[in-house]
Formats: sequence, structure tokens, C-alpha cells
Amino acid sequence: MTLRGIRMVTLALGLGVAGTAMAQDGYGKQGDVNVFLGGGIGGYTGDLGGLSATGPTWGVTLNVQPSNVLGFEVGYDGSKNDVTDDRFRAADAPSFIRHGASSLVKLSPPLERVRPFVGAGLGVSYVYVRNPSSGPYASDLMEEVPLTAGLEFNTGALTAGIRGTYRVLVDDNFADAAVSGDATGGILDAGLTVGGRF
Repeated sequence: MTLRGIRMVTLALGLGVAGTAMAQDGYGKQGDVNVFLGGGIGGYTGDLGGLSATGPTWGVTLNVQPSNVLGFEVGYDGSKNDVTDDRFRAADAPSFIRHGASSLVKLSPPLERVRPFVGAGLGVSYVYVRNPSSGPYASDLMEEVPLTAGLEFNTGALTAGIRGTYRVLVDDNFADAAVSGDATGGILDAGLTVGGRF
């Protein structure tokens, strides 16, 4: 990982720790801390999108809500996208398996039961190219800037929602050799979340 990548990961983790610390002053009411699972579909855009198919996504997130307009998230997310590169026979084509971690700052109007939100943060992902005979593709660690928007539905101890996230890839060298240059693109996904509030 580059020095810039190490700094981004450190800052991302710091955002999550800061959010947890800020929440302590108002802790006690239901909804201060949310834990939820997510799943949906997603894919790459740009050059990367031309080389791969849409696939499943999954993840788990810890959300700390120090106020009804400000929230902090720390989460894990993953995805699987099959390569559609014409240089491979369908049976021999590799897949991009991604495992990522990110921290987000979220803003929303002062609503409780139905809460729209937007968020931005920092993250890092490891893309594993499954199938060693992957030709021009190589597993790689990449930094990213996640931008998200969605809608949460809260009632009692339960929370659910829908969200879309676009990840701006700061470093996506895993496919550079496939396009004979600097592969462009990001990651776009949409999904549902469900979990509990404490």
C-alpha cells in the first residue's frame, strides 16, 4: 500500500472512532447506535465496467447517531463481478472479488421514522482476481472515496433502508494491463439494509 493509502485508511478509521466518542454525550435513547446488514447489486463503471458484469454485493455496518442530523458509519462491504473480457472463454473468465472497509459522515434532515440522508467518507478495498490464469488482471489494494445517498425507515428497535453508493477509485491498478494504460472507472451499487437500533 502506498503512503497515501495508509494515510487514507488511518483517517477513515479515525472518523469512525471520533463518531463513537461524540455519541457518548447523548447516549441512552434508542437509535443512538444502529447495526445492520446490507445486500444488493453493483458493478464497475468506465473502462472497468466494459470489462466486467454486474454482480451481488453484501456488507455489515455500524452506525453511530450523535444527533438526528449527523451520523457516522464504519462498515465492511464486498462484491463479486465476473469478467466479460473477450480475451477469455466464458468458462475460463476470472472474477473480481472485492473486500472493503470504509468510514462515512452522514447528514440528514431532523426526522426520525423516515430519514433521507447523504454521506461521504474514505475507504480501502482489496480486489482479489479469482482464477490465477487471469492474464492482464492482478489482485490489488485500492483507495476509494465513497459517496452515498438513501432512505432509512426506523421504528422501535428496528431499522431498514435503501441506499445507493458510488465509490470514486483513487487507485485501480488491478486492470491497468488490460487496457494498456490507466483504467478508469468507479463502483456503483444499490441495495437494501435491515438491522437493529440500540
